Amino acid sequence: MKRAAQVVGVLFLVAGIAGFIPALCPDGKVFGIFAVDAMHNAVHIISGIIALAMAFGEEATARTYFRIFGVVYALVTILGFMAGRDGQVMGMAMNMADNVLHLVFAVAFLYLGFGWHRALPPSRGPAAA
Repeated sequence: MKRAAQVVGVLFLVAGIAGFIPALCPDGKVFGIFAVDAMHNAVHIISGIIALAMAFGEEATARTYFRIFGVVYALVTILGFMAGRDGQVMGMAMNMADNVLHLVFAVAFLYLGFGWHRALPPSRGPAAA
């Protein structure tokens, strides 16, 4: 769980920084696909910092990240689909590619936060009588 939060944190940081590099954002779209603006990039960077901070806590802390951000991304997805193809959500540029990606994040994060459980290793204590 902690490793997943670390990976997500790094990916969000990279995505947020990439959004500020004009060569990677022709027409205000990262890689020509995902609509971004300064607010959208800032949210990705903040999400990445929070993911990394929570990844260095306990497993339960990393799981909490996925629970909270799974719900947040589910709400952002709903708002994004309501805003339409090239809309604004809470001051952030969004397009259909963003909405689909946010839906993927929401499903994955909710699964990691609420559904996925790693099998625990067998107990090494004395055998029960």
